[in-house]
Amino acid sequence: MNGKRESVSIAGVKKHTTVNGPGVRYTVFMQGCEHGCKGCHNPETHDPDGGKTIPVKELIDDILATKYIDGVTLSGGDPLLQADQCRDIAEALKSKGLNIWLYSGFTFDEVIEGKAGEAAREVLNFIDVMVDGRFVESLLSEEHIWRGSSNQRLIDVKKSLDVGKIISFDDEFVL
Repeated sequence: MNGKRESVSIAGVKKHTTVNGPGVRYTVFMQGCEHGCKGCHNPETHDPDGGKTIPVKELIDDILATKYIDGVTLSGGDPLLQADQCRDIAEALKSKGLNIWLYSGFTFDEVIEGKAGEAAREVLNFIDVMVDGRFVESLLSEEHIWRGSSNQRLIDVKKSLDVGKIISFDDEFVL
């Protein structure tokens, strides 16, 4: 890691949470979002100059030192606005066998098409499930597990990349 990628801006973390994916998870709330979704659940994460800046290695070490987690969720804000750091974090955690979820206001298609930048595309190589799309308040849904509005999709990233089309994540998944 080098340059500005050595640090990451976060709003905070939640260790041992069960609401951002299957099992017990360590969730990182990345700082910064440009989507401006009305009714966003985490508006305090929007300001790119807010939150706190910590070394990427420190965050990775803290996650790896956290016992009794089944996986890690990168949320926000929008993690893909710090794609270089997300790639480094996800790659390090994936190499240790952790299940990794990513929440983004970008759609999977936008990421594949490069609209979120090349580094964002690279992040996908280390992500198990992407919850994609902007939150739409009028589509708020409590029926759809692990997402805020019904337009958001749970995407099995590896399968989708392998076959070249979006494959939905099976909601019945068990770790």
